Amino acid sequence: MSDSFYGPFDGTLFKKITHVPEFERDLKRLLKRYASLEEDLQNFIKVAMNLFHKQKIDSNAIFHISDLGIHSPKIFKAKKFACKALKGKGAQSGIRIIYAYHEDEDWVEFIEIYFKGDKESEDRERIIKYYK
Repeated sequence: MSDSFYGPFDGTLFKKITHVPEFERDLKRLLKRYASLEEDLQNFIKVAMNLFHKQKIDSNAIFHISDLGIHSPKIFKAKKFACKALKGKGAQSGIRIIYAYHEDEDWVEFIEIYFKGDKESEDRERIIKYYK
């Protein structure tokens, strides 16, 4: 991921957008199969995350993972993620994104991205490693 990847949204839509090192590896691996993923991720930030966190509109695309024992930051899972490379699937693409939202700092940190056909659920150990 280039430094300018979050550029249009970092400091404008959200004060800060980052990712853990493993997220970049996840993304690079998935990009080999789904070439549109970077553009899709930018659209997800611009539309779904903006609606959910800024405009407080719940489209049932993003869910709080509440059973981790982590109260701050809040950890979210995006289940509806449109991927152009998966034609005909729309928001039911099977791509999942896990991220932390530090509400007080208005900071988003991406933790994991995966295809649900490759693994059943999020890497809870990774989440706990960074936020417990």
